[in-house]
Amino acid sequence: MTPASWVRLDNASNIFLAARSDADPKVFRISAEVDHAVEPRLLQQALEATYERYRLYHAVLRGGMFWYYLQTSDLRPTVSPEHLPTCAPIYREDRRNLLFRVAYRRQRIILEIFHALSDGTGALWFLTDLVTAYLRAQGAGAAGAGGGDTALPADPASQPVEDEPHPAHELIADSFSHYFHRTREPFAPADAESEAPRTAPLRTAATAALRIPRWLRAPRTRVHRIRGTRTPDNRTRVVELTMPAPAVLALARAQQTSLTIYLTALFFRALRESIGPLGHANTLAASIPINLRQFFPSTSARNFFATVRVEHAFDADGTGDDLGSICRELEAQFKPKATPQALERKLRRLIRFERTPLLRILPRVLKDAILRLINWGNNRGLSVAVSNLGRVVLPEPAGSRVGRMLFHVSAVRPQFCAMSHAGLLTISFTSPFVETDHVRAFVRMLTDSGVDVSVAAARVTEDELAPQEPGA
Repeated sequence: MTPASWVRLDNASNIFLAARSDADPKVFRISAEVDHAVEPRLLQQALEATYERYRLYHAVLRGGMFWYYLQTSDLRPTVSPEHLPTCAPIYREDRRNLLFRVAYRRQRIILEIFHALSDGTGALWFLTDLVTAYLRAQGAGAAGAGGGDTALPADPASQPVEDEPHPAHELIADSFSHYFHRTREPFAPADAESEAPRTAPLRTAATAALRIPRWLRAPRTRVHRIRGTRTPDNRTRVVELTMPAPAVLALARAQQTSLTIYLTALFFRALRESIGPLGHANTLAASIPINLRQFFPSTSARNFFATVRVEHAFDADGTGDDLGSICRELEAQFKPKATPQALERKLRRLIRFERTPLLRILPRVLKDAILRLINWGNNRGLSVAVSNLGRVVLPEPAGSRVGRMLFHVSAVRPQFCAMSHAGLLTISFTSPFVETDHVRAFVRMLTDSGVDVSVAAARVTEDELAPQEPGA
């Protein structure tokens, strides 16, 4: 069967096109640190071999009259030393270029991707194969290449699906359409709520198309919006934390919650401590992405995730704001929203809205405007975002020759991304702001709990970027 030469963008990817900006170009980075200085020639050989197995990554992004689409190309990627700020823009409308880049710095192999192409799990598959091929070329003799990543059990926010050997990463239709199109029978077993009869007032198709559904609007709760001093040239502020994974897992288990929820609760506490009194807008809300492959099997490296929103309202006197209380509240909100049934209902409604006949015939520029409006409304209901890729297991001998693995994204609001490998948990905070008080508070709470944390921060201000005097 001949691979397709083009496919329409999936449901999740369209929002990245509409919502990208100079401060947030919708680029994310995953990197791996090997046990030696990276050899560029061998990394290029590994990239060429991996690139051949990922036909999806050959795609360029094109804009039609009514939609965006991915189209295969004959472009070839080249590795380069890191010379751009982290998560620098990749997609530009006036250029025909690949939607990812591979770079290196000292012992670090870096993969950056425009989010409309792939999600964190798909990118992790690519990086896993790239690093394994590189170490094989270097003489490591690694047997086989394929996503061997697994995540911590009972943490659906981060749990990837175990990959099949040599999956077909072709330019194929998206998994959203495969599982959630209205013509398909529901994949997840129905529950009592989904079987209950529903009634709705009669309205015309045009009214239904232009009316933004309730579940797409920002909540009425007064959510605190994090503000700060913008970085001078819109580069993302990154602060990397490294700590022993077992020590933090023990803290999460002591609270009887998952690692993702524990870190989110800790993030809320750190923000509350660094900001001070929140005033009338006393609610902090976070968006947590969920890898759908754990519920709806897919080997596609394209975007296939959904998000769940959780929140906590802080009391003026601090009553009920201890870490355990926040963990229990977030867990109670998260669990029912992260079931296959709840996710399927949400995504079916979203796709039904996206494919309303009137919306389908609107020109792409108008669709972008509608998506920007929806994204703006969604952002009003969020304070921060979090993402956890989980525990990564690389095939040997790559697993024993790779130390830290790190993950972060460009940011329109403060957020963190987490992942672990080789017993090391890395948490990368990103923000469009210069201030890092919330990171200091987060680190202090971990160290007070007995966790050894190392910190590295990227330079973003003029003073930080200025050449340092010898001995300074």
